[in-house]
Amino acid sequence: MSANAVSLPRLFCFGYGYSARALAAVLRAEGWRLSGTARSQAVCAAIAAEGVQAFRFERERPLADPEAALAQATHLLSSVPPDAAGDPVLACHDEAIAAMPNLRWIGYLSTTGVYGDTGGALVDETAPLAATVPRSVRRVAAERAWLALAEHRQLPVHIFRLAGIYGPGRNVLDQVRRGEARRIDRPGHLFSRIHVEDIAAVLRASIAAPRPGRIYNVCDDEAATPADVTAFACRLLGAPLPPLIAFDEAAPAMSAMALSFWHDNRRIDNTRIRQELGVQLRYPTYREGLTALAAAAGEAVNGA
Repeated sequence: MSANAVSLPRLFCFGYGYSARALAAVLRAEGWRLSGTARSQAVCAAIAAEGVQAFRFERERPLADPEAALAQATHLLSSVPPDAAGDPVLACHDEAIAAMPNLRWIGYLSTTGVYGDTGGALVDETAPLAATVPRSVRRVAAERAWLALAEHRQLPVHIFRLAGIYGPGRNVLDQVRRGEARRIDRPGHLFSRIHVEDIAAVLRASIAAPRPGRIYNVCDDEAATPADVTAFACRLLGAPLPPLIAFDEAAPAMSAMALSFWHDNRRIDNTRIRQELGVQLRYPTYREGLTALAAAAGEAVNGA
């Protein structure tokens, strides 16, 4: 391996998905090299077409040569969700990760769902973990597994608890355009959100100022009801407001997955990303985020 190859920073992403791509876009502009995994050969081909070294990975199909795949990486990000058997990345490749020779930073993308239901109370990173839905319970276990590996093998692991992610191609504006938006009324039930570009900014700031073992809430400054967010999107696009539907009326027609998002009510404190990482959110609320997304789509934006 050449000295130049080692000196160039490389990010390896287990799960080259929506959030990882946003970080990769930032790092690519800085000259980083990028590697990532996907579950299918077709997606790997699409990733490779972006100039990213691609590898197939899932629990049933571990990396064929993990030591070689990871050898040059200086930074590692995992967004692979845990399954019923635990974290697939650690189950398959914990030893290879621990043996990475050039590793400076590890980021694990978790969820604010680990806090469970707080009845709308504000929670920071020191709050007890009281996950109530199965996928969040699995996230609690995965976080603990990553932190345990970090402690036992002196690895620079950081945990990022993400709120509801939105951004290009994944936002309520698309529902409004398709005429599929609904306003479900459940007074006092709040959700926190984060624009994908701000996720990338938080991760980049942590890479620049690593604090191994640290946990960060990643959300914007204002939790809000889905009905309020939908109403704002409709006003932006000049679309009619859907009628308010009481939650109890809407719930019977919801899927189990959709219902699970309404199970918990909490607000998330993001003080730590601002004070420790110096992050100034580009989109501090859903208003700035949705306005920018509408403008980027070339649409006339109404006052909202």
